[in-house]
Amino acid sequence: MMDNIFLNGMKFYSYHGVFQEENKLGQIFIVDAVLSLDLKEAGSTDDLEATINYGEVYDLIDQGMKEPSKLLEHVAERISTVLFSKYHRLEEVKIKITKQNPPIAGHYDGVGIEIHRVR
Repeated sequence: MMDNIFLNGMKFYSYHGVFQEENKLGQIFIVDAVLSLDLKEAGSTDDLEATINYGEVYDLIDQGMKEPSKLLEHVAERISTVLFSKYHRLEEVKIKITKQNPPIAGHYDGVGIEIHRVR
């Protein structure tokens, strides 16, 4: 059983979408991330080196969100790849990206994707 670090409700103004208006105007995206790893050593030693720094994770996700893409799937995959490359302790990652105002007629809180990757 894995332990989890989570960063919920991160908001980024980005330019992702298939339609030209989305790429020109941009919009707010909400990102949730769950990083799974063994946190026992960090819990018993109180050593930051035994875990993953939340601030660094936020910065990496911010960088990933700044690069425009057509598909949120592509953005999430790019972010998960960077996280696995940076953190050797990371075993699994879930990235959820929500687009609150897509150009789709209807009433909803948002649409988006969630990926789950395992090392």
